[in-house]
Amino acid sequence: MAPTLNHPTGVTFIDDAHRPVHVVDAATYYGGGEAFTRSRTYSHSHIHGYNPKRAPAFEDDTHMRARRMSHDEKSVTGPRRFLIDVEETIRVVLEQEDTDGDFQISITDAGPKMMALGTATSNGFKTFDIRGTYMLSNLLQELALARDHGRKRIVLDEARLSENPVDRLSRMIKNSFWHSLTRRIDGDGLEIITADPKNRTGRVQPRIYVPHGEPAMAEYYRKVAREKPHMNLDVQVLPPKPDDALFVKSLNSKPGLLALAMNEVDDGKGGRTLKGIPFIVPGARFNELYNWDSYFISLGLLVDGQVTMAKGMVDHFIFEIKHYGKILNGSRSYYLCRTQPPFLTDMALQIYNQLDRSDVESNRQWLKRAIQAAIKEYHTIWVAEPRIDPKTGLSRYRPDGLGIPPETEATHFTHILEPYAEKHGISVLEFSEKYTNGVLKEPELDEYFLHDRAVRESGHDTTYRFEKRCANLGTIDLQALLYKYEVDIGTAIREVFDDELELEEEFDLSPFPPSVEAFRNPYRECSTSRTQNSEEWFERADHRREMIDKYLWNENKKLYFDYDTVLEKQSLYESVTAFWALWAGCASEEQCWKLVSQSLKKFEVLGGLVSGTEESRGKISLDRPNRQWDYPYAWPPHQIMTWVGLERYGYLDDAQRLSYRFLYMMTTAFVDFNGVVPEKFDAVKLSHLVDAEYGNQGLDFKMVPREGFGWMNSAYQVGLSFLTTHMRRAVATCTSPEVLFGPAANLDSAVAQAALAAADPLGLAMDSLDITSVPA
Repeated sequence: MAPTLNHPTGVTFIDDAHRPVHVVDAATYYGGGEAFTRSRTYSHSHIHGYNPKRAPAFEDDTHMRARRMSHDEKSVTGPRRFLIDVEETIRVVLEQEDTDGDFQISITDAGPKMMALGTATSNGFKTFDIRGTYMLSNLLQELALARDHGRKRIVLDEARLSENPVDRLSRMIKNSFWHSLTRRIDGDGLEIITADPKNRTGRVQPRIYVPHGEPAMAEYYRKVAREKPHMNLDVQVLPPKPDDALFVKSLNSKPGLLALAMNEVDDGKGGRTLKGIPFIVPGARFNELYNWDSYFISLGLLVDGQVTMAKGMVDHFIFEIKHYGKILNGSRSYYLCRTQPPFLTDMALQIYNQLDRSDVESNRQWLKRAIQAAIKEYHTIWVAEPRIDPKTGLSRYRPDGLGIPPETEATHFTHILEPYAEKHGISVLEFSEKYTNGVLKEPELDEYFLHDRAVRESGHDTTYRFEKRCANLGTIDLQALLYKYEVDIGTAIREVFDDELELEEEFDLSPFPPSVEAFRNPYRECSTSRTQNSEEWFERADHRREMIDKYLWNENKKLYFDYDTVLEKQSLYESVTAFWALWAGCASEEQCWKLVSQSLKKFEVLGGLVSGTEESRGKISLDRPNRQWDYPYAWPPHQIMTWVGLERYGYLDDAQRLSYRFLYMMTTAFVDFNGVVPEKFDAVKLSHLVDAEYGNQGLDFKMVPREGFGWMNSAYQVGLSFLTTHMRRAVATCTSPEVLFGPAANLDSAVAQAALAAADPLGLAMDSLDITSVPA
């Protein structure tokens, strides 16, 4: 009879422990205790501290390793698992594989791309080779996550290293990235959210501005400041009109966070307190609530079942319209004069359709508040002066403001300011201060910054499409969005509110139909003087569609163009936002067919849709550098809007092809560059290594990506919903669109040649690197 084996108390063995499924999130996978092997020979020695280490194989030793050796475990009884010392393996992986020292494993690293790991069933004495960039970068990511959870030793499933990249990225977005991008403005969340990478005043004191008319909120934050003196929190209350341009300029030297919506909750002590409603930030240097980013983020949240989070973001927008007069560009003091492209109605309706049906009346009241807020924003911002052009009825991005936008990089406007500084015989810094403070007057510079602020309000900062003219343009994207507002509001009033909606807040209604004479008349109808009905909103939509066809549609070029309301002619820059007309539904079937058959190929490249055509952008030089919203860059909003628009008009094959292209570009970057999910791409070179203007966001992480980037995360989740099962399998194996759809599918000849040149991602990555500074 075999003797009884006595093991140390409290020890859990691998075959006793319930192993989590390898596709679960890191908290579940690494959240348990340590597990040990039941090996008869080695279990006790390992428990009592014996931990064999293997030196990494460097340089000449690596190629001598056969692909598979007798030391490899040949178990067929179950999935392969590895027994890993976390800290030691992190050290070895980085020392051996991270040859450029950026704490990431990518295809540009020159390591052997192979590492032997000890198998769990042999207690680490038999090994198996982990090979290739993808598996090694996943290994580094898993080790970092295990360290986050305080693990010293782990049993790691091989399946977690070789996981289908589409499943892995989608899982990380759903279970990890959204959580990491979540913020809340209250006593518990202030320390994270008050950090502002864009603050270049040299003063880093946390500051929060509370809107006028919210005394309970102001007292709450004062209490937080008293209870957390280490924060040195400065609490300020804004005046009743917080978006006065002179007042907003006065805040430039003391920037701060703007308070957002809060809920009243139990404080756990028998009383009541306030708690911030959570929301998602874009990520990287953008650590606040943004306007149009939030719309695209909400689409991804809805795909991932996070309806409550998306609903909370609409609550913040309702709060902003009530207290700040508009949905702000972002929730910082320097954004008080600016909004961004309007998406509130579609955002609210999509969320409303996914709310829990158990409380229909509560859902209805919530939608009512959202539509009421949208109507106020529509009348007081988008169809009011200065944004509306009374002559054409077209709306423009035309925000108020004074001086130089303070949130930009310190040297962003140096090339613009230098001639004026030289003219006055002073430094650029001194001129900048005197100009912003109104000491020096420069009307031409005032005009320049009027258009610059408009570019930032458009969300497309920056592009040659809007250079020195944005505030004068009735853009196709803004007209399409407002057409959608008008249709959405009319539809909601008719279908949800029995064709009758009362407005509770007083404001002026904009004249309709718009005309120079109507806007000269000082009389304005009050919002509370009558109820709203669907007919007037559908009339507004019909009128806007007529104006779009009259001023923006170009029959010869089969494309929509922006209209310059000052020069009174179309601006012939070819922009992919022309396809927003399909998303909004304001194009006729014939116009849609012409757009798809004649113009789509102008924007379609290997990695999806570029922002504009190369011809429209013009030649690039040292004196005329590339702009990030021009060719060859691709952004999630343009992709998603076009996918949805094409599907709406029945062009599903085109929508699927375009979504595949973009997801292929995202997946190859994820596989080849340590799980990166950036803000934007060069869609011609299939590269996230972008050097235009601000560079790229979402790249600065160590070992494991933790946030991705807000709307890029959404583009992946939404894009997957367009793919067939076959396409999903193909993108998981990084099958080129040129293989899946055929050579140069729907590409013009120049783009097709660029697509063939982009077949080597490693070569493109190496071309993008600056290797001149690498020491010998």
